[in-house]
Formats: sequence, structure tokens, C-alpha cells
Amino acid sequence: MNKKVLTTALLASAAAAGTAHAQSSVTLYGIIDAGISYANHSKNAAGGTDKIFKYDDGVAQGSRWGLRGTEDLGGGLKALFVLESGFNSGTGASGQNSTLFGRQAFVGVSKDGIGSLTFGRQYSFSTDYLGGAYSTGGNTVAGNYAYHINDVDQLTSSRINNSVKFSSANFAGFTFGGMYGFSNLAGQFAGAPGTSGAYRAYSFGANYAMGPLGIGAAYTDIRFPSAGSQPFSVAISNVATSAGTAVVRDLRSFGVGGRYVVGPATMWALWTNTHFEPTTGASTTYNNFEGGAKYAITPAFTAGLGYTYSRLTGATTGHFNQVDASVDYALSKRTDVYALGIFQDASGKTAAGAPIQAQIGSSTSYFSTSGSGSQNQLAFRVGMRHKF
Repeated sequence: MNKKVLTTALLASAAAAGTAHAQSSVTLYGIIDAGISYANHSKNAAGGTDKIFKYDDGVAQGSRWGLRGTEDLGGGLKALFVLESGFNSGTGASGQNSTLFGRQAFVGVSKDGIGSLTFGRQYSFSTDYLGGAYSTGGNTVAGNYAYHINDVDQLTSSRINNSVKFSSANFAGFTFGGMYGFSNLAGQFAGAPGTSGAYRAYSFGANYAMGPLGIGAAYTDIRFPSAGSQPFSVAISNVATSAGTAVVRDLRSFGVGGRYVVGPATMWALWTNTHFEPTTGASTTYNNFEGGAKYAITPAFTAGLGYTYSRLTGATTGHFNQVDASVDYALSKRTDVYALGIFQDASGKTAAGAPIQAQIGSSTSYFSTSGSGSQNQLAFRVGMRHKF
């Protein structure tokens, strides 16, 4: 009798363990993007102009590895988490200023038919709703070379620390959400205007995607984004401030985008308006108008073309025109090779009277600005991307 009871108990325990395991999952995933790039008119150490050949990482998409998991809590309720780390495939160094999980790190719960509530380092809705679906950088392998200078409008790398985020479920194609990022500093919960160092961030957005049509809008507000030691560090190009040394007190970015698919062709358009309010001096507004298309010539071979016109008004005035062309060939579902070419022309002057310099890419680490005496830049790249 005792043996039967023990055997039954062991079988029940094993079954319970198997059930619990089946209701939980953890997935390891990642992307490695590597290749060789060339740019002319890149600024050299002496401040002049020179060409550059370089190994460049994370252009079509940033290289990363991550863990994501869910646990079924019953009744349509799930626990979830994401831990995602960026890295440079050329050096092995961690990305995002050597932060272990600098891309994403959050935990939360989701409920069927309602949405998810998550806590941690998370993307703003400018990145969630606009960057991927309605930009050339999100739709083609031009990627981070096609996103706008320094990602001022928060399309690709807008990560908010210490944030609480609600993302709705999909209601017949319609989704929406909002988030708030805490300063974690005493007396600075709301980031009151005029309070030096009153850090905080918030973002919200809405999107509709059904069949061939998609349309979305998002707004992100970050106070003191250029204070590098603080929670909301954002790279700010000196062309977007009233002076090269000015501290940006507030970054406010709003955007609307749309996309339409017709057979093998996909077309998109995007407008973003980003306002920079410095601690001293006049403000600057940065408008980006973007459109593009890609065409699947075969199931494996795709060509893309994009154009962006950027206009600076206020303390700094100027214009940028950029054309992005790319081709992508899929060797398999997880591996592709690609080539791209980009040209940018800049005009105008900063508040200090210096000529605005061309700068291809969403980060100053790609080619830096063009050298003195030149306000245009041409770049080419061949690369390979693998997803796992």
C-alpha cells in the first residue's frame, strides 16, 4: 500500500512539474549585423575632410542578444519579462555605454483582451509606433544610416529608464498606450518647469494596422535629455540647440506616419516635429518629412528607396536633404546580405554662425560630421545580418 501511495505521489508530482513547465517559456534570441562601410567628407582629427573605410556594426539593425519569457498565471493572465543587451560585433564590447541590458530590461503582466503593464527600461511610443513601421530606417536595410541625425525625433533608440508602461491589446487593429519615466530624485517627480535638473519623461501613442493599411501617431517628452549622467541621456547634435554648449531643458517630439501595401510593394510616409527648449537662449524646431517605398522583386530579393527633407527653424536655421537606396537578398529565413548607398546635403548655420555640417546616421559614432569646407556626405555599405 505504501509503495502504491508513494508511486502515485511521484507520478502526480511529475505531472504537475510537466504542466508547470509547459505553461512557462524562456527564449534566447539575437541579431548580429556586420559589414564594411565607406564615407567621403568625414571629419578627421585635424578638423579637415577625409574619406573613411571602416568595419561597422549594427547598421541594418543593432547587434543584440536577449532573453524573453512568459508564465501562464491562468485566466488569461501572464507574467512576462525581457532582458536585451546590445553589443559591437567588431570589438565584443557592450553597447549603450556598456550597460549590461542597455536595450531593454523590464518585467510585467499581461491580460488577454486588455493589454500589458510593464516596469523597467523600455522604448517610448515614438520608437514603438513610428520608427519601425513608417520610416525608411525601419522598413529597409538602410537602417540606422537612414534614421535622422542623432535620432532627435526618438524613432530608433528612445529608451526610458525607471518607466511604467501600459500597452493595450489589439482591438480590431487598433492599439494605444502610455508611459511615465521617474527621475528617482527627491522633489523631482513632475519635473517642474524652471527647476534645474528636474528630470522626467513620458510618452503616449496610438496605432491602427489592418490589412494593407497602417497609420500611427506618438508623442514623447523628455526633460533635460542631454544631461549625460542623468536617467534620460539622449545624444543631441549641436545643430539642434541654440548654441553648441547649450543644455537642452526639454525635448518634445510628435509624429504621424502611414504605410500601405500593394502586392509586392510597400509605401510609407512620416512627419515628425521635434522642439528643443534650451536652458538659455532661443529654442529650435526640427521638422522631418520622409517618404519611401520598397519592392519585392522576388521572394528573396528586395529593393528600397527613401527620401528625407529636414528643416531647422528658430535659433538654428538650415536644411538637410537625404536619399537612401538599398538592396537586400535573403539567403534563408534568418540570414541576409545587403548593400546600400546614401547621400546627404546640408545647408544653413548654427546660432553661433558656423555652417551646419552633414552627418549621415542616427549616431555620432558612424562617420562623425563632414569636415570643414564641406556640407555633404556620401556613404556606401555592404553587410550581412543573421538572426537567431
